[in-house]
Amino acid sequence: MNWTAISVTFQLATLTALILLIIGLPLAYWLSFSQWRWKFLVESVVALPLVLPPTVLGFYILVAIGPRSPLGRLYTSVVGHPLPFTFEGLLFASVLYSLPFAVQPFATAFDQVDRRLVEASWTLGVSRLRTFFKLIVPLSVAGLVTGFVLSFAHTLGEFGVVLMVGGNIEGETRTVSIDIYDEVQSLNYAAASKTALFLLIISYAVLLVVYAMNRRVWGLRRWEEPPSDYRAPATP
Repeated sequence: MNWTAISVTFQLATLTALILLIIGLPLAYWLSFSQWRWKFLVESVVALPLVLPPTVLGFYILVAIGPRSPLGRLYTSVVGHPLPFTFEGLLFASVLYSLPFAVQPFATAFDQVDRRLVEASWTLGVSRLRTFFKLIVPLSVAGLVTGFVLSFAHTLGEFGVVLMVGGNIEGETRTVSIDIYDEVQSLNYAAASKTALFLLIISYAVLLVVYAMNRRVWGLRRWEEPPSDYRAPATP
């Protein structure tokens, strides 16, 4: 197996998941709590990578960060080299490509938080930021874990966007999916099979973590919270 490609892939997936956790939480909070009537426009943009072909998304990202674009010229002037076909460019593309896999579970979890608890916290004078970290986040742990892990797992299997934006540079942008493709093209099915099996096991383990943690979190909540039709026994 190509351990260099595996290392690049895990670095990319970890950084992508962490960045999406940082930028996805405030975005999901706004989508969940905002009363703006046109917020569906933002929701559609966030969900666009789900339906857009990866090669199309990769092409537009490549154009957006190219040396002729404002972003590309700014990056080149600061860093000294172009953004496309680098690990940084690949990370930028991965964040955009996996954005809905983090934001949507985050927003769904926030939607399930009882608004009466949030409003009570605000009424008691607790700031919105403190309410978010002390009330909303603890009640949304399952969704936050799901979004983080799904964005990590989704990045592991990227192919189209990786090939368009990062190319196939050994030790820099060559990921596991690209390595498997190259081995198949070279008719080296034994090596491709080993790498594919390794990726399959990792992906399955990641999903096991998601389902296990969700079951544990919601199981604890069901045990701690009485049912809606529960009536406390009358005191003698």
